[in-house]
Amino acid sequence: MAHATADTRVTHDRINEITEEIKIHSEPFQRLLGEVGRVIVGQENLMHRMLVGLLGNGHLLIEGVPGLAKTTAVACLAKGINTSFQRLQFTPDLLPADLLGTLIFRPQDQDFVVHKGPIFSNLILADEINRAPAKVQSALLEAMQERQVTIGGETFPLDDPFLVMATQNPIEQEGTYPLPEAQMDRFMLKVIVGYPNRDEERQILNRMSKTKASYDVHSVLNPEEVVTARKLIDEIYVDERVSKYIVDLVIATREPESYGLSLEHLIQYGASPRASINLTLAAKANAFLAGRGYVTPQDVKDMAYDVLRHRVILTYEAEAEELTSVDVIDKILGQVQVP
Repeated sequence: MAHATADTRVTHDRINEITEEIKIHSEPFQRLLGEVGRVIVGQENLMHRMLVGLLGNGHLLIEGVPGLAKTTAVACLAKGINTSFQRLQFTPDLLPADLLGTLIFRPQDQDFVVHKGPIFSNLILADEINRAPAKVQSALLEAMQERQVTIGGETFPLDDPFLVMATQNPIEQEGTYPLPEAQMDRFMLKVIVGYPNRDEERQILNRMSKTKASYDVHSVLNPEEVVTARKLIDEIYVDERVSKYIVDLVIATREPESYGLSLEHLIQYGASPRASINLTLAAKANAFLAGRGYVTPQDVKDMAYDVLRHRVILTYEAEAEELTSVDVIDKILGQVQVP
């Protein structure tokens, strides 16, 4: 018993130590949110999720109608971190080489040299990813997963940190190539961007209704600080009961009847083990941004929708009832016991 008490004391001391470090290292990220907030109005959720992806070493799929500042938000984030940024406009005629790079013959040397593509950047905005054919989508998703690119038999590691934010438009589905479910699973988070409210719309109008709008964002972070923050995130404490809660939420999408939920007729496929990993990382990143050295069940709940919404595949019956994956996640969060 005394041994258990000593272990608990050590754990508490370590958590307090990590919390103090996190308070110092999370402060620049709060300043970054403030800097970007001077340009972007009413997209706090998107900005927060972008930082969660960056800190959790995961990628984002952002869905929203045109004109909601998705591209501007990513560009401002890159400026605030003082890092390289590439915007890739995905079109039906795009080729994998346009993205990754290719070999170019140099007559003067009588040899091929590698010409690296725009994927070799820290922040990538894949604009309208569902407009590009499957070959290009696969090339991007492979680079996201492996963090490396092979050109002409030679392998090149991608820059660190490396974050892909892919956007897709929920309207105008004609002439698009929807991402298969297995490829959607590669994205840590799927963020839905909605319209601003009335007050936010007025702020946007006042700030941006000029012939030349200002996007003046000062750099408050560098890539090395992101890498340091990630090491701290690995140290954040996750209690066994919180880990069990994460696993229960994910298993409930596969075996809802085990948790007293009658959802079998609505769920075709549940979330993969990647969901458990990503939900833990996202919850840790959320705790980091809140200046804490430990994860709470609320961190898990806050990130559950963005981690699970694209991983829970519904049946035709659910679609006929006009239910979405968010409705199913709602029911699971309401039923699974919180520690």
